[in-house]
Amino acid sequence: MANRISVADLTAPTETFRPHVLDLDDFSPREVEVVFEATDVMKEVLGREIKKVPALRGKTLVNLFYEASTRTRVSFELAAKNLSADVVNIAVSGSSVAKGESLLDTIRTLQALGADMIVMRHSQAGAPYLVARHVKSCVLNAGDGWHAHPSQALLDLYTMRERLGRLEGLKVVIVGDILHSRVARSNIWGLTAVGARVVLCAPPTLIPFGLGRAEYPLPEVEVEYNLDRAIEGADVVMALRIQKERHKEGLLPDLREYVRLYQIDRTRLARAKPHALLMHPGPVNEGIELAADVVTCAQSVIQEQVANGVAVRMALLYLMGGGGGGA
Repeated sequence: MANRISVADLTAPTETFRPHVLDLDDFSPREVEVVFEATDVMKEVLGREIKKVPALRGKTLVNLFYEASTRTRVSFELAAKNLSADVVNIAVSGSSVAKGESLLDTIRTLQALGADMIVMRHSQAGAPYLVARHVKSCVLNAGDGWHAHPSQALLDLYTMRERLGRLEGLKVVIVGDILHSRVARSNIWGLTAVGARVVLCAPPTLIPFGLGRAEYPLPEVEVEYNLDRAIEGADVVMALRIQKERHKEGLLPDLREYVRLYQIDRTRLARAKPHALLMHPGPVNEGIELAADVVTCAQSVIQEQVANGVAVRMALLYLMGGGGGGA
């Protein structure tokens, strides 16, 4: 692993980082730390009057989003432009995909047109893995189905460490639709890799069957169905967005019942440690997963997560683009 980078290094790429970031299930604690070290530098860049460095000048990044997104797509676009990369945003609805072009044909066309890096969101779990096997371009998974969202998890971890000074030993409670959450899965991998204690809390219908058992294909975590017990002594409380269509599918009780049992309000948040952070990947359904008055409370770091997302994604693009020490 190369030495810690500085702003002065940003125009001098050295060894390469991993070529693709698809999930955190194979990240070592040291790799997470390398991303954080690079993020510290990117935050320094973002604190300047001119928020731009030439680290990826001459590189072309393609944002290929098969699902609608605002936060993640704009965050990657800003990150790439801050590093002086050329950015192409592709609206799938207006592309050849709408005419029946296959995923691999689309990716090969983009590579032939000069795409060095592809940031991809797709509704099908595993789609970025398929793409990474067939192209020379770097691939960064911006969310695939219910499976993974590695950059979101890294910005969540970075925000925790920045605020609390450490990750090892923290009690992190994740509340909500665990079953359908790519954010939860990537956070589980990342948090357990760095030694945090993860507690999941949701109605039984929104917890994957077998989760918490050694044979399930995720790290061992704790599962607690009672939110009051789960949140006791927590260092971090992370709520996940509840998709209202789950109620129609019969996976949720009446939404009022969900609010009564699983909404995070000031009374419940008070059960956590006094310094506890309140997090949410967004967008928030105010009045459902979070009471309206806690969204902007002193413990909420939701807006910090959004801001840190740009710096973390700058770090990933810089490292993948050949600007940082490899693992």
